[in-house]
Amino acid sequence: MTATPAIRMENITKSFGSVTANDGINLTVYNGEIHALLGENGAGKSTLMNMLSGIYRPDSGSVRVNGEPVNFASPRDSIKKGIGMIHQHFKLVDVMTAAENIILGRRGGFFTKEASLIKRIADISDRYGLDVNPRKKVYEMSVGEKQTLEIVKVLYRGARILIMDEPTAVLTPQEIDGLFRIIRNMKEQGCAVVIITHKLNEVMEISDRITVLRRGRSVDTIRTEDVEIPALIEMMVGRKVDMKIRREAPPVEGKELLRLDRVTVVDSDRKVALDGVSFTLNTSEILGVAGVAGSGQKELCETIAGLQSAEKGRIFFDGKNILGKSPREIIRLGIRMGFIPEDRLGMGLVASMDIVRNIILKEYQGQKGIVLKRGFGAEKARGIIERLDIQTPNLTTPVSKLSGGNIQKVLLGREIDSDPKALITAYPVRGLDIGASYRIYDLLNEQKSRGVGVIFIGEDLDVLLELCDRVLVLSGGKITGIVDARRASKEEIGFLMAGGTHMRGGGGS
Repeated sequence: MTATPAIRMENITKSFGSVTANDGINLTVYNGEIHALLGENGAGKSTLMNMLSGIYRPDSGSVRVNGEPVNFASPRDSIKKGIGMIHQHFKLVDVMTAAENIILGRRGGFFTKEASLIKRIADISDRYGLDVNPRKKVYEMSVGEKQTLEIVKVLYRGARILIMDEPTAVLTPQEIDGLFRIIRNMKEQGCAVVIITHKLNEVMEISDRITVLRRGRSVDTIRTEDVEIPALIEMMVGRKVDMKIRREAPPVEGKELLRLDRVTVVDSDRKVALDGVSFTLNTSEILGVAGVAGSGQKELCETIAGLQSAEKGRIFFDGKNILGKSPREIIRLGIRMGFIPEDRLGMGLVASMDIVRNIILKEYQGQKGIVLKRGFGAEKARGIIERLDIQTPNLTTPVSKLSGGNIQKVLLGREIDSDPKALITAYPVRGLDIGASYRIYDLLNEQKSRGVGVIFIGEDLDVLLELCDRVLVLSGGKITGIVDARRASKEEIGFLMAGGTHMRGGGGS
């Protein structure tokens, strides 16, 4: 590391109204360093990086880039100083080529000669060990290729300081290995790389130093080789946390609860989202679902819940074919199914309503008369708040005002309170901090021990292997394998996620 830091942020404070997001934070990152930024939800990581990338301006404190004081008024100012941010959700235009995306937004970009543009992309790729086909359309690319394109895009604009927000969230293990090779090449070329992530195993593998934030303040900066994961978690949450995810043994051998038989779903663009999907879910089982983004996970859970129609196939719940039935018709059949959608506030809850009204939404069909009785909802809400330790000022606070973890607890608590026989969960811990995530895992295990069948759609392969009994892998809308989670490896699941096929430990039925 050089004597002059690439980034030095000192006593950075930023408030939004009465909420202080950053309170005197210090961060130093050197050239030729991979620096991890850790913290719970609401710790201030994104706010801090948004100030470094020119989106926000600090209320007080100083920022230096390569020793020079800076005061960014816009992202353009940040880019001019060689800072590039790669967001978790890619900012690419699908119908354009890689080269067109790279020059998009650049002054005079589309007047750049193609030959010189492609040569510049090739030079960057060779220097950092990247593999980009400049003429390939984005919609033809894998997730890993899109990630690489985003890196080339910021390097083309002169970035030597890179901020990467959850860079491995939707990658296969093989793609993560490729990304880490790229990041190490960038380090060797003298770049400074800041990674925001919640995957602590990856932090230990790739980073040189770690800065931990808690409640808007910087707790400590340590060398990665001098710390272990339990100590990092204690710094993040302020207390010791048991890191072991329990996998409850089923109390009795499970029986078939849900069966999909050759279900095919076509999306709004007439593309096949699910292609002849067949599998079973048993009672007292957590069935994990893995796959890169857009492999059919969303269509799978919404079709089971009655929110999406299928072209063909059958879905049996306790022997009743529910395919093609609406959620209301499914409820009227006496089928008890809980659904935790990916979009918590768009599909799961009404953001402007309080906890009580959101609980009434699930129960109103069982009430007599046309006037909703708030009393029984308030009683249920108090029980859920106490049981799940939901932090809310009162029962009348709109759920949109709660933190992500508490919103998810409200949704999960409501669905569990309905006494389901099956629970369909889509990314139930996405964006949640360590403490909230482990509480969700415990709740799912409690449901499993009561005989509930759980479908757990997740993106962290370590969690899928530790929590679930079997893992079903989707690739391009097809099942490429169903494996026994006790014996499978991340590499095996990654191979299946990339389109490799085989069946083991549970089969497709």
